[in-house]
Amino acid sequence: MLKVKNLSFAYEEKPVLKNLSFGIEKGENISIIGASGCGKSTLLQSIYGLHHVNGKIFWGDKQLLGPNFNIVPGEDFIKYLTQDFDLMPPLSVAENIGKYLSNAYPRKKQQRVNELLELVEMRELARVKAKFLSGGQQQRVALARALANPPEVLLLDEPFSHIDHFRKNKLRRNLFSYLKRTGVTVLVATHDSTDALAFADRTMVMKAGKIVALGPPQELYNNPKNVYVASLFSEVNELPVSLFLQNYPARKKVIFYPNEVKIIDSGMYKSVVRKCFFKGSHFLIEVEMDGQQILLENPTELRFGKTIHLDFNPNLLEKRIR
Repeated sequence: MLKVKNLSFAYEEKPVLKNLSFGIEKGENISIIGASGCGKSTLLQSIYGLHHVNGKIFWGDKQLLGPNFNIVPGEDFIKYLTQDFDLMPPLSVAENIGKYLSNAYPRKKQQRVNELLELVEMRELARVKAKFLSGGQQQRVALARALANPPEVLLLDEPFSHIDHFRKNKLRRNLFSYLKRTGVTVLVATHDSTDALAFADRTMVMKAGKIVALGPPQELYNNPKNVYVASLFSEVNELPVSLFLQNYPARKKVIFYPNEVKIIDSGMYKSVVRKCFFKGSHFLIEVEMDGQQILLENPTELRFGKTIHLDFNPNLLEKRIR
């Protein structure tokens, strides 16, 4: 189990991590999501041992110490994949992946390299030198190399940021299935809500160096603590409760995702279409209701100025008041 207790860190006088405490079970996949500068990358670096921090970090009963105690920062059982890849440009894809594998058993080494080439879909580029690869291809090689000697803990910092969208979806399905099957504990710092929703066992939401939410992704999505948490997963409507219920103070808001706002034939919530955005599987419609801009999803395009009637789930209304 990975345990973080009262972890704080500052660059000179600027606090970056502020008294973080949490635990992660062996084999768990934790996504860390939040706005740029919230401390996601610094948290991974601190766990790996690149910063001297206040607080304590344990893997099981072993305390993980930072650069003030280790000549070479980092732990042998932890792999940290940074955003700069750190490949050897003159070496081929296969040579980069196998660089830290033992040469004592060449057939076994080649089998392992081939397995990882298949995992990241780089078999056809095995002999190509790293310096000739695109950014996305380099990122896939770096992923494979991080797994060559299977770590107990894998720290991934925006691991799919350079990879084409059409390849990214299959790659992360394969990768996270492989990591779950092999029992690797994973922490993923990401801006991509798909990483945080579809593959994580739990999602950690950070803001300004603090953990503001931590739990199963479905729970965080369905019952967001505030509009900040909700906005990390989707477009979001934050509306005054007074639009729907009387006797609530003006500061009280209610949160609805666009897919939760429905169009009906008639009703009390009348609105006017202002904008329409094609999203592939649906249209994102912006409407105006009582001076409020509201986003909703609809299977077909709606013309500008069309009057429509909206429906808001009363059960969600009660749950989402903030």
